Amino acid sequence: MFLKKSNQIAEITSYIKKNLRKGYTKESLRWALIDQGYSKFEVERSLKRVDEELAAEAPILKTKPEIRHEIIEPKNLSDKLIKKSFWKKIFG
Repeated sequence: MFLKKSNQIAEITSYIKKNLRKGYTKESLRWALIDQGYSKFEVERSLKRVDEELAAEAPILKTKPEIRHEIIEPKNLSDKLIKKSFWKKIFG
């Protein structure tokens, strides 16, 4: 009984990983598996295992990414957006 459940969770885990790589979301896979008759417990346990396996495969960053902010000035006045107030739109 336990071996059967363990194999089933491994199969579900493999299915989830394969379909995540194809671009499906965890939520859509969760409900697809539940609709196919798998128990919520098995699906949730498989999703947890997938998270753990993918986290273990992720590379460790050795340097902190640098975030830069760049302000681009318009070349001429026509490129600037001039926004009129509500009352100026109505009364000119």
